[in-house]
Amino acid sequence: MAATGALATNAAAQTAGDGGITDVQGVKVGHFTDPRRPTGCTALIFEGGATAGVDVRGAAPGTRETDLLNPINTVQQVQAILLSGGSAFGLDAASGVMRYLEERGIGIHVGNATIPIVPAAILFDLNLGDPKIHPNAESGYQAAKAASTGKVLEGCVGAGAGATIGKMFGLKTAMKSGIGTASIRVGDTGIVVGAIVAVNAVGDVIDPASGKIVAGARKPGGSGFMDTMARIRAGYDVQSGGPANTTIGVVATNVAFDKAQVSKIAQMAHDGLARAINPVHTPSDGDTIFAVATRATRTRANHGAIGALAADAMAQAILRAVKAARGLPGLPAYSDLNR
Repeated sequence: MAATGALATNAAAQTAGDGGITDVQGVKVGHFTDPRRPTGCTALIFEGGATAGVDVRGAAPGTRETDLLNPINTVQQVQAILLSGGSAFGLDAASGVMRYLEERGIGIHVGNATIPIVPAAILFDLNLGDPKIHPNAESGYQAAKAASTGKVLEGCVGAGAGATIGKMFGLKTAMKSGIGTASIRVGDTGIVVGAIVAVNAVGDVIDPASGKIVAGARKPGGSGFMDTMARIRAGYDVQSGGPANTTIGVVATNVAFDKAQVSKIAQMAHDGLARAINPVHTPSDGDTIFAVATRATRTRANHGAIGALAADAMAQAILRAVKAARGLPGLPAYSDLNR
């Protein structure tokens, strides 16, 4: 296995040019990428703790510690969130993030114990290469160790390493995707809203500004896109689906909110998925978005307005994820079709 630090100059990765989730004070991001398949995981670290919520819209989710984020439940702070490939196997990577944080005394202190709280979500990427290769606890540890407040690598790294899109008609007409990030600074208020997302959807990716498909199911001859929704409307048969996809992400802000408010922000952030992916939240997706508030600024804000901005940031991050991806044999990426 190779840590992401070794991949910084790899053609599969590039740094965010127009802002990213680490623009939110209190957020660190680190990737671990295993190029053998490829697959990987992405750790978001909140050393000072963060209030978190979650909203799961896909019908085939793989998650950990999401019940804890329910506003009626006791724990109020998380120390990290993990996004991972590897399907259900990838949830093991959260144990490595816990070990990293425990070694540094970061977590909830109960008696003599330090317990890091690390919710997680996974996507299905086992259809690329050897399915026995998947992120494990050591992968999560290395992702956490690599976490920094610097520019975030995008594309085929971390949780986006094995991501693909446009799979309603099978992998033969699909495209390569990845992970992307974006941020929005709100005037001169000091408020920042950021997003990071690994895009592994059944559907096509749409540019909300133009309404045009930018990546998705390709025509068999390779000249243009099928337009998945147009095919469905025309009555075309589609391949029987399974839990083999999923878009997972995190939105963050530096404003202080409670668990109920950040849960609403997570819910609203799904609008970004709906604007940029079609179809989305299908029976074959486990679409999950976490929201976190780091409380790094004392500026007050309406959580509804922050949720609206989170949806915009999420849509931007989705576009960046597909545009930063690099193709594999038989799986072209946006960059291959737009040279």
